[in-house]
Amino acid sequence: MLKRERQAYILHQLNLHNKVLSSRLSEAINVSEDTIRRDLQELADSGRAIKVHGGALSLSFSEFNIHNNNVYGKDEKQIIARKAISLIKENMVVLTSGGTTINELARSLPRELKATFISGSIPAILEYSNHPNIDVTVIGDKISKNSRITIGADAIAKIKSLKVDLCILGINALDIEHGITDSDWDVAQLKKVMIESSQKVVALAISEKIDTYQPIHICPLRNIDYLITELNPDDERLAFYKKTGVQLI
Repeated sequence: MLKRERQAYILHQLNLHNKVLSSRLSEAINVSEDTIRRDLQELADSGRAIKVHGGALSLSFSEFNIHNNNVYGKDEKQIIARKAISLIKENMVVLTSGGTTINELARSLPRELKATFISGSIPAILEYSNHPNIDVTVIGDKISKNSRITIGADAIAKIKSLKVDLCILGINALDIEHGITDSDWDVAQLKKVMIESSQKVVALAISEKIDTYQPIHICPLRNIDYLITELNPDDERLAFYKKTGVQLI
């Protein structure tokens, strides 16, 4: 594979999953990790990625600004956000993760909606706090610079003390065999306890994330009540997921 092709592949994986690991890219492309590190450095030097220890981040994480225009699949994520809002009822207590799809959800909430939102996502919290009728509770006291979300024992303990109406997760990858997976250990641990602390769980994902997986397991599909993509629920790409019992929206 030529360097141009490798870097195009890396950028697509970054856009899709927001984070890539050098070790997984090395295996996927069948080149050395040194080659991957050089590619990541070139992408960072040219302003197309953010290099971090062990891999790289997409430009979506380049700043706290929720209105960042470097959002991959923005139109699809806005469709997903509108669908998810249909599940949020008056006076609900809603727990949300981080991610660019959650950011679109936060921006799209109807101004008349009255509800309580609990989150550790810094961009989402900022947007919730601008809403006239949303009460906001922040979890955690340690911020992950990579994911712009609070992490650690304090966040996990606070989530475990909850039993909320609805949990809305922006997810990194899902497939039939592995369920929901992620590449970030701290974020995965948070999502596990978020699922356990919620009466209903909603997973949000653009369709390109379907039939992909990351190294850290979060939960099987049976733990999810709703799966929302930009696709029509009857789309053939979702046929196997419908058979699992998860409700498609």
